Amino acid sequence: MKFLLDNWMLISVALSSGALLLWPVIAGGARAGSLSPAAAVQLINREKAVVIDVSEPHEYVGGHVVGSKNLPFGQLEDKLPALVKNKATPVIMVCPVGARAARAAGQAKKLGYENAQSIAGGLKAWRDASLPLDKA
Repeated sequence: MKFLLDNWMLISVALSSGALLLWPVIAGGARAGSLSPAAAVQLINREKAVVIDVSEPHEYVGGHVVGSKNLPFGQLEDKLPALVKNKATPVIMVCPVGARAARAAGQAKKLGYENAQSIAGGLKAWRDASLPLDKA
């Protein structure tokens, strides 16, 4: 007990640093639905995932994932059920940098698409991984 009282500052620093090391693991739970571009390719090839680009049409024509379908974020709630009828189908959301896609994946999950995920880093990460893009 005397050791704890004499070294309280050292112990608090150790606990704080341990908490900071665990923070990415804990915070990663909020981004659990994000995929690396390589993992997205595997999901597309193995499980026939549907790729939904939630970019605006003018962004979509500048470059998009090959085979993706354009469904702007604002229309997602209304048009996703018509585009992907089977809610068990894996759905991958993508946008230029990933922020909109992450929100879209959350919205899709609320609509019942439990296998909805987004590509971490968006189209930029896809491009950086040298994966194919299509231009309309």
